Amino acid sequence: MNSGVVFVSGIGARSGGEVLVGGGVRQGWWLVVDEEDGSERVVAGPFAERAEAGWAAGAREPAARLVHGSRRADGGLTRRPSPQDGAWLAHLGEQLDRLPEDWDTVLSDDDAALGTLVVEVTAALCEAGLALHDATGTGGAVLLPEPALGGIVVSWLQHDRMGVDQVHGDIAHALVQQAMNQALADVLALRGFAVDPLGGAHVVRRIG
Repeated sequence: MNSGVVFVSGIGARSGGEVLVGGGVRQGWWLVVDEEDGSERVVAGPFAERAEAGWAAGAREPAARLVHGSRRADGGLTRRPSPQDGAWLAHLGEQLDRLPEDWDTVLSDDDAALGTLVVEVTAALCEAGLALHDATGTGGAVLLPEPALGGIVVSWLQHDRMGVDQVHGDIAHALVQQAMNQALADVLALRGFAVDPLGGAHVVRRIG
């Protein structure tokens, strides 16, 4: 079956004139392998979809890495953000917008590292599928930068049905709260952060 991809001299090119646009190579996903001298060699591409490139890697070059970018005249690749990167950054920005408007007032100019930590922790939680709390009462992770502790206090806030209306009672609320706070701690510890208990919440710091 013709997949619409042809390989010429070790370099994949889409048929139908899709590779060359205005005399230049089209942006897309490429398969590259690392050489012993530290350079990288393009073995196939471009592919419009990451999944298609991944399939090609498995079938043709299992050791290849997937890189998104455009081919330069010298044969190298210029990295460029992929559509997936753009969607991810938009999602991360939406989550960061959920932080309280005055949260950064507790940080001074000397606390830039703590601000960066907030972004890193938010990204780690989002990548695990966990959202930050917002003002709608739907629940989520709560991040409070604490310069005096050198980290961020992270805790979970349940949906208003559990936390405010208590539709399932105090015991269920307390047990779910404990489980979710521990889940946050486990996720962040697995992602390489230092996590220490603080009451029912946890203080998260960068290791080192």
